[in-house]
Amino acid sequence: MNTAKEKLVSWLFETKALRVCPQDKLFWYTSGTIGPYYINTHFLYGNEEKANELLSVIDREKDNIFTCPDRILELTQKNYSRDNIFKKLVDTMCRFIKDNINLSEVECISGGERRDWFFSLIIAHLLNKPHITIYKDLKAVISYDNKTQEIDSLNGAKVLHIADLVTEASSYERAWIPAVKNKGGEIKWSVVVVDRKQGGEELLSSKGIIPYSMVDVDKSLFQEALSQGLINDQQYTMILNYIDNPKESMKRFLEEHPEFLHNALNTDEKTKERAKMCIEKNIYGLIYVKK
Repeated sequence: MNTAKEKLVSWLFETKALRVCPQDKLFWYTSGTIGPYYINTHFLYGNEEKANELLSVIDREKDNIFTCPDRILELTQKNYSRDNIFKKLVDTMCRFIKDNINLSEVECISGGERRDWFFSLIIAHLLNKPHITIYKDLKAVISYDNKTQEIDSLNGAKVLHIADLVTEASSYERAWIPAVKNKGGEIKWSVVVVDRKQGGEELLSSKGIIPYSMVDVDKSLFQEALSQGLINDQQYTMILNYIDNPKESMKRFLEEHPEFLHNALNTDEKTKERAKMCIEKNIYGLIYVKK
């Protein structure tokens, strides 16, 4: 594997950050919709177990806004020295940033609660830039040279925001952009590990932010996965149909597999709730008949 994209696709599957379902066992999403793949970008920390451990630490630490960034940086540095995939990914992102953005213009790097911090703190440290830790309630602190403190004013500083994933960029619009603006700075660039290609890039551009992604969730990603033998022809075809028309392709699946919805209503609570939502919202325009 030569290109960064080839390697990243391989890492996504190796860590199970990207999972593709068997042909007849689609995933249920929180919105009550179904689809053929699931993305947990933070699993690139090494694996699901390690990623969940770090999330647990963040949940315990985040109420103390001044000690939380130092603790997360400590843990991500330790993982960087021990986990080969995480180290290679972070190094790849640092090279990508240097190749695409003039670092002399970047005055700070920011990351938002919670999963952005898996990547933003360690990258800010490696690039020798102050890190702005942004919380969901729009509080923000700045860390540099082993010190974390309140932000009096960013004095017009140009900021690079690093995130694990962008979908519609709603977190940027709701919290990350205003939090930096409230402190007198401006997010000028965004680098994400994965862009789901669901409108986030367009929203960021409309806000005057230059968006970059390491990999896009598009046909070329799954073509690469197919060429590496990470998915089969049937999965690839199913994904292409989903990308072309998510609603219609999933409606067709439910029509062809009426037992799928029935089984979902008779399984674990999380799946049951999502299936109920699908029926109540009539997402796919189907009449469900109880068996």
